[in-house]
Amino acid sequence: MPETNYAVGIDLGGTSIKAGIADKKGKIIEKLSLPTNAGQGPEAVVNQIKKAIHRLLKKNNKKIAGIGIGSPGIVKLKKGTVENPPNFPGWSKVPLGTILTKEFNLNVFVENDANAAAIGELAYGSGKNLDNFLMVTLGTGVGGSIIINKKIYRGESGAAGEIGHVSIDHNGPKCNCGSYGCIEAYAGNNYLIQNVSRDLNNHIDSLLYHFVNVDNKTLTPKLIHQAALENDAYSKSIIIELGKNIGFALTSIINLLDITNVIIGGGVAGFGELLFDSIERGIKERVLIPLKDRIDVKPAKLKNEAGIKGASALVFYSN
Repeated sequence: MPETNYAVGIDLGGTSIKAGIADKKGKIIEKLSLPTNAGQGPEAVVNQIKKAIHRLLKKNNKKIAGIGIGSPGIVKLKKGTVENPPNFPGWSKVPLGTILTKEFNLNVFVENDANAAAIGELAYGSGKNLDNFLMVTLGTGVGGSIIINKKIYRGESGAAGEIGHVSIDHNGPKCNCGSYGCIEAYAGNNYLIQNVSRDLNNHIDSLLYHFVNVDNKTLTPKLIHQAALENDAYSKSIIIELGKNIGFALTSIINLLDITNVIIGGGVAGFGELLFDSIERGIKERVLIPLKDRIDVKPAKLKNEAGIKGASALVFYSN
């Protein structure tokens, strides 16, 4: 483990780059955000990452142990090469780690963003006292990570943990990955809004319908949650059905791996207890009987700072 107590963490998103300096305990002492400029191609994105890091280092004189980056896409660890991240036009294979090592003369650790989030939870969050767990991130898509014996399980090519692409219905809706009935096609933010929008006119007596069609509010997961908190039966049913579907997908993984602790993070996880209870019920409905009593579904702790904290943790805890 590096001797110095500070690391740079970069959360690379499709629209923004969140960057910060954090200590070994996960406390962020400096942070900033820049647009990703993904539409301008990989060189523009890399330049924005460089700019963010230069600004952080200029504003803070702490000695830095290294740089950690959580990125969408498949990551080859040796050179920190990021392959085909979604929502990054023109990006095929970019050796991000090598580029930044040359620029800053620091150790650079690049990891898939869901894996980085899991490392953050392992180091500082809900996974701190667990040896094994599944991490699910619910946002624009559905990300996932597998932790076994306190280490990321990456598989043969580094692509393990794609929980969002476990199919729960081979005749289900088409997913962006090309398959059908993936849990992401039910639980991803964009899919969720599309599905609810199509169904909303069948529930004109619901509070959610009133919010959207009378108050002219934009349909978002947050608005669904607001209506559910006001006891709107339709909105509550959306969250319960969402949770059951996630639970059904997780059942297959739990039966395969015998890992019964599940940590849920990401924006859609803001649905709260109603969602978590439904996920747990969905798992227990279908999981192997000997595993039922061991199932534990809990929220991630790091929330909005998960990306920066998880990325910085790669420097101190990466394997």
